[in-house]
Amino acid sequence: MAAELTLADHLAEQLAVAFSAPAQRMIGQYLIDLVDDAGYLPADLGQAAERLGASQQAVDEVVAVLQKFDPPGVCARNLSECLAIQLRELDRYDPAMQALVEHLDLLAKRDIAGLRKLCGVDDEDITDMIAEIRRLDPKPGLKFGASRTQTMVPDVYVRPGPDGGWHVELNSDTLPRVLVNQTYYSELSKTIRKDGDKSYFTDCLQNATWLVRALDQRARTILKVATEIVRQQDGFFTYGVAHLRPLNLKAVADAIQMHESTVSRVTANKYMATNRGSFELKYFFTASIASADGGEAHSAEAVRHHIKQLIDGEAPSAILSDDTIVERLRASGIDIARRTVAKYREAMRIPSSVQRRRDKQSMLGNALSAPASSSDRSRDTAPV
Repeated sequence: MAAELTLADHLAEQLAVAFSAPAQRMIGQYLIDLVDDAGYLPADLGQAAERLGASQQAVDEVVAVLQKFDPPGVCARNLSECLAIQLRELDRYDPAMQALVEHLDLLAKRDIAGLRKLCGVDDEDITDMIAEIRRLDPKPGLKFGASRTQTMVPDVYVRPGPDGGWHVELNSDTLPRVLVNQTYYSELSKTIRKDGDKSYFTDCLQNATWLVRALDQRARTILKVATEIVRQQDGFFTYGVAHLRPLNLKAVADAIQMHESTVSRVTANKYMATNRGSFELKYFFTASIASADGGEAHSAEAVRHHIKQLIDGEAPSAILSDDTIVERLRASGIDIARRTVAKYREAMRIPSSVQRRRDKQSMLGNALSAPASSSDRSRDTAPV
């Protein structure tokens, strides 16, 4: 019988599709691990940003994507936000409904008159709105059966060393244990008379001895690969996700003088417990972008971060085209093609320069127009 799908499993499957950047996947997996059985994230995620060495903005951007996952309403930080997410999904989050969701305390007190006044609707509308709220799911995570209480057991531990480096060790609890009872074999072999039986028991001993050696070699390989990953990604462990270096299987394989396929097998479904949380080994592999001056290559994630910083800092009157971004990056020592900039920009859901210019001009025009209406003011206070 297949194991029942848990909420964490369901979210992890969507995470793998939603993000291509290793840093964002790391943040996403860390947040998914914080989601409770009802589907809620903790109200304060500042500690997550601090532990991961990421900006609060980077965490908030990942949260915004997680909140679009199935089931609707998942990864909210409170009931109002959970309901707001579901109403947006249904295209029913208008200013009146927003006011109702933001004042659930009045609904709990059955202060219908107060709600009707805040929402600016009549008796019939407020009745329909309350009925619609009650049809929503306040605990979307519970539809995924009884979540198994399961602590992820890491295969490798990484701890700060006394010399300022990192100490890497295997988790012995995850290693198979095979012991060969040589005493029993010796005693039993003395009583064996038939040649066929002796040959059979000798083969059994040889197979058991081979298995012990193979398991020991496998453990040494896991430790060797993990140690090399930590050495290559020292910046991540020291400073956080923005400092992930370009790394691929071949680089690790060459460094430890093993075949690339061996490294691939060793890193599959293996987890590392670190000072920044527990992560699958494959998350530490990220593509590289060449340096324009022939120096050290840049990780794709670092380049994405640089592109986003450039766009976030552009003025409404000086929107950066993809070609201009290429020039700025090359001036910073990053050799990148225009189509790659466009691909990374689209992956981060950042519009083209033409659309950004329109959007910012529109926002500027709205800011210079008449004072905001009451509905606009209520929209400004919507849950995020």
